[in-house]
Amino acid sequence: MKQFPENLTGKLQIRKQANALRKLPISSNLIDFASNDYLGLSKSECIFHKTHQYLIDKKCVQNGATGSRLLSGNHSLFEETEDVIATFHQSATALIFNSGYDANVGFFSAVPQKGDLILYDELCHASIRDGIQLSNAKAYKFNHNDFEDLEKLILRNPDTTIYIVTESVFSMDGDCPNLEELVSISTKHNCYLVVDEAHALGVFGSKGEGFVQMLGLQEHVFARIMTFGKGLGCHGAAILGSVELRDYLVNFARSFIYTTGLSPHSVATILVAYQFLEKDKKNIEVLRENIIQFNQEKNMLGLKPLFVRSKSAIQSAIVPGNEKVKAIASQLQEKGFDVKAILSPTVPEGQERLRFCLHSYNSHEEISEVLRLLSTFVF
Repeated sequence: MKQFPENLTGKLQIRKQANALRKLPISSNLIDFASNDYLGLSKSECIFHKTHQYLIDKKCVQNGATGSRLLSGNHSLFEETEDVIATFHQSATALIFNSGYDANVGFFSAVPQKGDLILYDELCHASIRDGIQLSNAKAYKFNHNDFEDLEKLILRNPDTTIYIVTESVFSMDGDCPNLEELVSISTKHNCYLVVDEAHALGVFGSKGEGFVQMLGLQEHVFARIMTFGKGLGCHGAAILGSVELRDYLVNFARSFIYTTGLSPHSVATILVAYQFLEKDKKNIEVLRENIIQFNQEKNMLGLKPLFVRSKSAIQSAIVPGNEKVKAIASQLQEKGFDVKAILSPTVPEGQERLRFCLHSYNSHEEISEVLRLLSTFVF
């Protein structure tokens, strides 16, 4: 086998020296405080069997899409599912992408044009940043949830088409922006607001519709990106927006055009998961109770100063240093709790953290115990 390039070997060595080399984890039976499966729908036997029965009833015995959606892959389940998604989210249309990554790369590489400006929160996800890098528009980041900083950038660029980009729940901090204020700013300056709702779907809103709809702001947002691999427990994503936006993406979003479509089974799973959200609110209610309990207990144990303020299912305790945060994560894992350390460079150096993901299936006893253990390890 040909020798691996020296410059790539050097990059791996730098990661090893910083104790930041990533490795694929081994599956475990630890108590889950790590996955994004907030409602436990990935393990739902009900959704599994209903999806199978739905495909049988539709006489759809097909393992793959067979091609891109613009060629042979646009099977009939897409239209039905997209209609359900659009109705659920009170949107004119929905367009399914293969993943949240594909949706963000497709949108940001295609929609903002040369001469336009993208202003994005500095903590936006890597998929948003990658899409922006492929765009012909200029882009500047604004300080996290700092709308004074944002407005300064807007005022420096008069007579420019501006896209403002944020997340309704930030994936590493778990906090939420003041969306009412952001809508006010975007309306005042005639900007296009884009909100990634990946970690809000299934968590916020009476039926898990997301943070934007919970606040009744959907009419003021140009595009919402909904990702299904988290709260819905399956795979794929959709971009919500106007008929014109959907038509534009079908014609110009390369991550949509040049890839094989999702299989009928994948699309049917999305449809059935949405039907579950429509009818069953118990899991969402239990998740919210667990979030409240987690916040109350971390305060009682004196852990509040460690944590980023969050009312979402993501709770992050800042433990600076890759070595230290990995050590505490290992101690928690040895006690039976799957809590992951988030290392630099995924987060900035000095902002390394333990990321606790809460679920509807975490018991009150598990939440109490993992926080008790954390307090013994950090104090």
